[in-house]
Amino acid sequence: MSTLQQLLRKKRKTPLKKGKSISLHKCPQKKGICLKVYTMNPKKPNSAERKIAKVQLSNGKFVIGYIPGEGHSLQEHSLVLVRGGRVKDLPGVRYHFVRGSYDFIGVFKRNTSRSKYGKKK
Repeated sequence: MSTLQQLLRKKRKTPLKKGKSISLHKCPQKKGICLKVYTMNPKKPNSAERKIAKVQLSNGKFVIGYIPGEGHSLQEHSLVLVRGGRVKDLPGVRYHFVRGSYDFIGVFKRNTSRSKYGKKK
């Protein structure tokens, strides 16, 4: 326990809050290279085959990201843009890939929510 004199001299610091997407290093997006593209089953009440990929970011970190939308063109050595945003029913998946940038083409024949899936008008 600190003495009164120590507290008057130097206030106690509150611990810094750690972000949820720490591998991005406070950047909105980062470029990455796909190492492995595979599927995963979600947690208990849900049932599907979710598409995910393991990526090495430009800062050297390895992350697992979710591939949104129907169909994709990703394979090993594809370039992707990674943004934050976890997938609730997939444990360990804390990132999303941005469609329509680098080698990751947008969703074909998409009419609603086009900006999320990289589809031009």
